[in-house]
Amino acid sequence: MVLHTLIDYDVLRVIWWALLGVLLIGFALTDGFDLGTAMMLPFIGKKDIERRIIINTVGPVWEGNQVWLILAGGAIFAAWPQLYAVSFSGFYLAMFAILFALILRPVGFKYRSKRDDPAWRRNWDIALFIGGLVRGLIFGVAIGNVLLGVPFRLDQDLRIFYEGTFFELLSPFAMLCGLVSVSMLVMHGASWLMIKTEDPIAGRARMTGIAASLLTLALFTLAGYVLWGFVDGYRITSAIDVTGPSNPLGKSVDLASGAWFDNYISHPWTIVAPALGLGASVLACFALVANRPALAFTASALSITGIISSVGASMFPIILPSSVNPEASLAVWDASSSHLTLFIMLVVTVIFIPIILAYTTWVYRVLWGKVTERDITNSHTHSY
Repeated sequence: MVLHTLIDYDVLRVIWWALLGVLLIGFALTDGFDLGTAMMLPFIGKKDIERRIIINTVGPVWEGNQVWLILAGGAIFAAWPQLYAVSFSGFYLAMFAILFALILRPVGFKYRSKRDDPAWRRNWDIALFIGGLVRGLIFGVAIGNVLLGVPFRLDQDLRIFYEGTFFELLSPFAMLCGLVSVSMLVMHGASWLMIKTEDPIAGRARMTGIAASLLTLALFTLAGYVLWGFVDGYRITSAIDVTGPSNPLGKSVDLASGAWFDNYISHPWTIVAPALGLGASVLACFALVANRPALAFTASALSITGIISSVGASMFPIILPSSVNPEASLAVWDASSSHLTLFIMLVVTVIFIPIILAYTTWVYRVLWGKVTERDITNSHTHSY
């Protein structure tokens, strides 16, 4: 018996679909509060010392949080090669914008305090704000475009042709999804700052977090309403071989109003995902009002988990729909790597993900505690 046949091909495909979601959620939860903190930096930090405190709340951990983004990118490349090819080529300019924002953050952290010049530091604060906002917004815009459908097609040799432009990505619905992303990350970052700082920074973060949690609730509800009433979803209308070789052209796909809500009707338990996104944002708001930062951070993390999971629950088994040729849409059953590749990757993942989680937990435990003005004035107890 060949070892990889111990797990059926269709089961492995579903496992890797779920693992991709876990990696994306892991990235949003860890790097999310980094991005939210950066977006609040110029507004919550009224003085230079306060802004340095804010920066140093994420200083020891932001680089490690990037691991989840690398893992997610690697998983897409190895487990879903066609998804990688379409998204990384079609969203080429958007990826460049994200790369630019990625570069701004380490450069801003490293150079901001090199000169004791208010204008110099203010400019780097703006750069850090832009780095956080651009990434948070574009990630949400990308999700919005996935729900709308991406303008790509496949020829008979499965060659990919992308027929869209960068500015077509900035549709009203996609921008709405981008605003959902920004608001939920600000909510998460505000909860983090409440845990890691003292007043007056924690107090300002609390008020910002309350507003962001309410905005997340409103925007996510609005996005769901627009998706239901004004955005056509994609529905597979033919039989599909769940254990067959990957060939996206072997199925029929139709567009239909409300199709993205089919799974909630046929599998009512999936309603847990959007309910968690909405309910946890309400809980985060109450926790922030009650000045309970740990509960607020947990609730914001659950809200982010629910919001991202609701996208996967709505679209399954489709991963990336095509707006110009629906039959070319990529699905769980026809866009994955081989049976053997998925199995080997799963073995590696089972070994290394617990190591990453254990190391990350240890780092957070060692570096736990509030960042104070005394820490910043002591050159041996801060990074930036």
